[in-house]
Amino acid sequence: MTFDSKEVVIDGRGHLLGRLSSIVAKELLSGQKVVVVRCEELMISGGLVRNHTRYMQFLRKRTNTNPKRGPFHYRAPSRILWRTIRGMLPHKTFRGAQALARLTTFEGIPAPYDTKKRVVVPQALKILRLKPGRRFCTLSRLAHEVGWGHRDLVARLEAKRKIKAEAYYQQKKAGTAAKALAERKAASELSAVNNVLAGFGYHVAPTPTAERI
Repeated sequence: MTFDSKEVVIDGRGHLLGRLSSIVAKELLSGQKVVVVRCEELMISGGLVRNHTRYMQFLRKRTNTNPKRGPFHYRAPSRILWRTIRGMLPHKTFRGAQALARLTTFEGIPAPYDTKKRVVVPQALKILRLKPGRRFCTLSRLAHEVGWGHRDLVARLEAKRKIKAEAYYQQKKAGTAAKALAERKAASELSAVNNVLAGFGYHVAPTPTAERI
């Protein structure tokens, strides 16, 4: 990833939690705004039983004199990712706090990010970074096992979003095809006019073809 003044929307599906966190932390420190969606579909190397055992050990860490003072253990996948990235930032300094403020995480893909371009981070993809045959588990399953209660709700909302996204894509594809057809018809009708304009030194841009669309 390279620095951009606009925020970068990362689709968390299929990424490894730790590798994605380290890359995002570095980008945040460089000034990049990052939004991570579909955090529930992040993956963790190692089997579910192993990760569940480790997380339950983590949940037992507390302040002995007053547990209300922390540490606070999050169950939602978006907050688990947020805390993982926070641990890779100097968040108690001004620079680290500003970097953490540039991070936003979500379960699912809420508006307006459902209509924005989403990217992946190849260096953190499970299919590229984890050897075949190695055990892994999804963050959604782990979070559900340790107390996250909204897995089914997020799944239902994602199913509805995918139906709307497919309908939008089909409509957009039909509109693009109709526009290309209209441009090809207009090009044949305006060929004589374009030849006259070319004689006077005017450059006429070529009409895009169906292959370019």
